[in-house]
Amino acid sequence: MLYHFLQLFQNDIPALRVFKYITFRTFTATFTALLLSMALGPWLIQRLREYKVGQNVRQDGPQTHLKKSGTPTMGGLLILIAVFLSTLLWADLTNEHIWITLLSTAGFGLIGFWDDYLKLIKKRSMGLNATYKMIGQIAVSSGVALYIYFNVDGTFMTTISIPFFKAINPDLGIFYIPFVVLVIVYISNAVNLTDGLDGLAIGPTIVAAFSFAGLSYVTGHVMLANYLNITHVPGTGELTIFCGAMLGAGLGFLWFNTFPAQVFMGDIGSLSLGGALGTVAILTKHEILLFVICGLFVLEALSVMIQVGSFKLRGKRVFRMAPIHHHFELKGWEEPKVIVRFWIVSIVLALLSLATLKIR
Repeated sequence: MLYHFLQLFQNDIPALRVFKYITFRTFTATFTALLLSMALGPWLIQRLREYKVGQNVRQDGPQTHLKKSGTPTMGGLLILIAVFLSTLLWADLTNEHIWITLLSTAGFGLIGFWDDYLKLIKKRSMGLNATYKMIGQIAVSSGVALYIYFNVDGTFMTTISIPFFKAINPDLGIFYIPFVVLVIVYISNAVNLTDGLDGLAIGPTIVAAFSFAGLSYVTGHVMLANYLNITHVPGTGELTIFCGAMLGAGLGFLWFNTFPAQVFMGDIGSLSLGGALGTVAILTKHEILLFVICGLFVLEALSVMIQVGSFKLRGKRVFRMAPIHHHFELKGWEEPKVIVRFWIVSIVLALLSLATLKIR
């Protein structure tokens, strides 16, 4: 909104022309989201305490977590407020990629909010029924898939790019729709499963947001896309601003979520952030690269799948506890050590992913 308002005066005030550049607006969106989350954080945490929206801690997990019981959760509201306000202020609101991403994020956020509401306010221990939760996630991601397949400029391609191989671009055709659903739902739940330690999920999310800010920019820039031999998708450059807002909001939230956490993000935060990352990856045609950039989330989700599958088939567990971050805790790693080392893995995977832009 502010971007469109300032456009009205660019001819009279030449200095305002700087706002037409995506790079500058990305910086402003990042700092706006950071300031909003830092400013609103104490107020929101206090409100959550007043409403007794506190975390319930599993009794069968690491015993060091028991002291976290009652810590305010649903802090993902802080992230969403900062992301949405910053994006609406600084992005080009005539760009449909922005609205697809915002609506997808909001859809997953609503599912997470309802789950948190049932668990924390209504005291229903299991929260939203798993079947209903999955149906909701499939419905939101299907909406994204169907819209981009049938409507986005009439130019959206159903091919996918394979990292490191420039000549391999399989065309999925109509099967691209279920592929999109699988990608978004998987990443959303993977982020949700990772959110088990202070700052563990938001750290890699910040790294992924930074990575996709760069990928969105080069994907939307025809000359850079051609130079790097990646698929050019007109209009996706504006998603750089959304990713910048995620980055800033994530940093602000981390201020309060770092060990020992003053607030947890809850499902409203983890499901929506995963949905946002998945949607951006789809729109920028980096669907496979998403699984490398978000490799830590993928590993966390796989550890749960392996644990459950092994126990059902063999009656034995592979890990001491899943998701895998609890396995390392039970091996004796202190919580901060697990968090920082997992962040390092996330950064290395992001650097590897960005290297694929030149190694093709």
